[in-house]
Amino acid sequence: MRGNFMSDIKQVLVLGTGVLGSQIAFQAAYTGFQVIAYDINDDAVAAAQPRIAGLMKTYLAEVPDATQATVDAAQARLSHSTDLAEAVADADLVIEAIPEILELKRETFRALGDVAPAKTIFATNSSTLLPSDIVDATGRPDRFLAIHFANRIWTSNTAEIMGTVLTSPEVFDRVVEFAGEMGMVAVPIRKEKAGYVLNSLLVPFLDAALDLAAGGYAEPKDVDNTWRIATGAPLGPFQIYDIIGMNTPYNIMVNGDERARAHAAWLKENYIDQGKLGIASGEGFYKYS
Repeated sequence: MRGNFMSDIKQVLVLGTGVLGSQIAFQAAYTGFQVIAYDINDDAVAAAQPRIAGLMKTYLAEVPDATQATVDAAQARLSHSTDLAEAVADADLVIEAIPEILELKRETFRALGDVAPAKTIFATNSSTLLPSDIVDATGRPDRFLAIHFANRIWTSNTAEIMGTVLTSPEVFDRVVEFAGEMGMVAVPIRKEKAGYVLNSLLVPFLDAALDLAAGGYAEPKDVDNTWRIATGAPLGPFQIYDIIGMNTPYNIMVNGDERARAHAAWLKENYIDQGKLGIASGEGFYKYS
């Protein structure tokens, strides 16, 4: 049962139905929230349907308490929309999970602010941008913050919560509690930090791996084998890239410094342009059935 403190968060709107957006939406529905997943057109919404079907199978295989009844109930609590005003009309919390492009996020929050009820809390799932990069576009600085989820949300179940100096402490605490109710281990971040906790550790690691492969020093599989064998880690960096998908790191790197842009160009030429986008496309650095 939810405590009284959380009783006012009942309906969640997720903006974006990509890999992580679909995971956030399904996990919220699985834990009892009414969820609407919004995307910009019918094609995007249609593309999300097999993701949700895949998540239902994955939860049955990997989530200990999942049954056909619980995943069916989650699906029943989850609907899709291409009408932003209609989708947000009763939302208590909006979680934005669109590509890591600053102006796109700012435009989205401007549009959202024009149609959302005053009660609605806005959150970004950005993995690299600071909330203060976006806050002035939201129209409600006291009710805006970041809640960042890790990919494979059902097992990598952390939620990093980070506000700005303008975020209401009550809103911050409410979203921390919401994260727990959603089945996450909440990680409150007490002041803004680029990369949050997870990506402050993960991004330099993945970047170093990309240096080795793009620079021609070692093949991705050999980099992964070295890391796994030497450290006992379950996954190597290029396996992690495949889980994340190529588009998110590409969008980040293409807007970075000269070295990052060179990495982006290598990733685009050798993988993205060949349709090798990671697990979601069936092939990335590795092939998947």
